[in-house]
Amino acid sequence: MTSAPAINTDAAWLVGLLQAGDSFYPTGSYAHSFGLEGLVQQGVVRDRATLRDFIFLSALPALRHTELPLAAHAWRAFGETNWPRIGELCVLSAALKTAREARAASENIGRQRAELMASLRVHPLAQAFLSRTSAENWPHSSAVSAALESCVLGAPLTAALAGISYTTLSALVSAAMKVLRLGQNASQSLLTEALATTPEIILAAEQTAFADIGWFNPWLDIAAARHETADSRMFIS
Repeated sequence: MTSAPAINTDAAWLVGLLQAGDSFYPTGSYAHSFGLEGLVQQGVVRDRATLRDFIFLSALPALRHTELPLAAHAWRAFGETNWPRIGELCVLSAALKTAREARAASENIGRQRAELMASLRVHPLAQAFLSRTSAENWPHSSAVSAALESCVLGAPLTAALAGISYTTLSALVSAAMKVLRLGQNASQSLLTEALATTPEIILAAEQTAFADIGWFNPWLDIAAARHETADSRMFIS
C-alpha cells in the first residue's frame, strides 16, 4: 500500500510569490517609473552607466533603509495580528515619501495588492486588513501589502524580502528599457549585478529597528515632483 504524496508547502508559497511578482499580475506597477522618467527628462539618467548609478545610489539604498525594513516589521506584525503596529507602518510609509507622486504610486499599488489577496485567495487576514484601512483611514503601502501577501501565502520573511527586491529592481529596469536606448542583454546584466547585492541588503533590513526606518534622497524626490508637471510623460510616476 502506497501513501499519498505529501504536499510541498515550500512550493505552494514559492509559486504564489512568483505569481505576485510577475508583470502579468495586475498591481499596476507597470505604469510607474518611480521617479526614473523624471531623471531621464532632466538628462541625469541617459545611458546604462547613469542608470547603474541610479540603481546603486538610489534604488538599492531605498530598499535597504525603507521598503525592506517596512515590510519586515509588517510581516512580523501580521503574524502577531498587531493592528496598531500595522497602522503605524502604513502611516510611516506614506510619510517617508515626500513627493506626492511617490505616495500615490505606493497607495495605488498597495491597495491593489491587498485587494487581490482578499479576492483571489479569499483570505481573512487580507479582508481584515482592508476593513481596518477603510475604518481607520490608513494609507495603503506597497511594502506593507507585499508583507501581507507573504503572510497569506505562508512565505518566510527572507523570501518575502527577496520577492520585494526582485519586483522593485525588475520594474525599474523594465521601465528604463522604455525610456532609454537599452537592450535586453544590457538590462539583464545590470539586473543581475543589482540582485547580487540583495542578500546582504535583506539581512541588514531584517535587523533594522523600527526607529531607524527611513532614508532621504532629494535627487529622486525633486525628479518625482517635476515629473508631475512635465509637458509629456509615459509613466504615472
